[in-house]
Amino acid sequence: MAEGPTINTIARHAGVSIASVSRVLNGLPTREETVRRVLRAAEELGYVPNSVARSLKSRRTNQVAFAMADIGNPVYLAMVREIQPVLRAAGYRLLLHSTDADVADELDVLRGLGERYVDGLIMIPLRVTEGHLSALAAARAPVVVIGSVPEGAGVDNVRTDSRTGVRLALDHLYGLGRRRIAFVNGPADTVPGAARAAAYREALDALDLPYDEDLVEVGDFYRAEGARAVRALLDRAGDVDALMCANDLIALGALDVLRRAGRRVPEDVAVVGMDDTDLAAVAWPSLTSVSLGSARRGRAAAELLLDRLENGEREPRVVTVEPRLAVRASTVGARAAEEYGENGAAGEAGDGGEGAREAGRTAGEEGIR
Repeated sequence: MAEGPTINTIARHAGVSIASVSRVLNGLPTREETVRRVLRAAEELGYVPNSVARSLKSRRTNQVAFAMADIGNPVYLAMVREIQPVLRAAGYRLLLHSTDADVADELDVLRGLGERYVDGLIMIPLRVTEGHLSALAAARAPVVVIGSVPEGAGVDNVRTDSRTGVRLALDHLYGLGRRRIAFVNGPADTVPGAARAAAYREALDALDLPYDEDLVEVGDFYRAEGARAVRALLDRAGDVDALMCANDLIALGALDVLRRAGRRVPEDVAVVGMDDTDLAAVAWPSLTSVSLGSARRGRAAAELLLDRLENGEREPRVVTVEPRLAVRASTVGARAAEEYGENGAAGEAGDGGEGAREAGRTAGEEGIR
């Protein structure tokens, strides 16, 4: 197989020196006539620059990696849709890496930054271990972490406020007259699991509702596990009148189980998810969900990383994206949900649930409760 053109053949074709060709192809100052001759020769010969060799020389790859737990999770897909265009506009390609929430894999990704196969990394570790903190401190390329990290971790960080998000959901359910509000969580040793478990207890306290272990079930952040957890919960606490689910996938599993059990949603059991993914709006019934701003978090992470790549050393920054509640049919019924609009909010946390109580009155008038 014949080899492609090289700078040697371009130099001969253009009638200039090899050094001149090298200067033109690397964008260095050169006489205008020489630039025209070299570029014309390169085009005529079909020359394609060796980007690998160029990146070795410049120590830049113009690639950024995004490491996430599950590439099929709609939360991460929403982030990708925002991250990719921001990076593309700045001349970077996005590489996706699914870790399956494996700590060892995440640490390998962090340590691999020393090999310079990417210029920077955005990652979402479900668990933040001492190993993560050590690897972040030693990282040889910029890193942005989406999700909470300990104070003083020394890394750019984009996070959300799960505490306020859960409070919004429970205020809403309380305002609808629900008092047996169960909680279905993911693993408690994960960052989101721990935050949402603590937020659930705080929200109950704020509403003067007792914490009942029988109303709490821990599974995983997947639809099938959500279904299993809800079946177990209903077996021991069949009188629940509301389910607070730690993400939308768990909530979708809950809807499946309740439908098969003959429990009407929301008449018998109201259901709230978290993340407000695309699936929430198309579920049946449509799912009330706490939006944690997945798209906004993705965009903020990309912008933080670009700023670090372009401006180098600076103090780490923390960006917090505030949650909001998207009210749909799984808590107020289809007709009442229309009054909120597809992206309607039920009021702010700490307002005593007045916005939610108004929804409860509307739902009650329609015979939904």
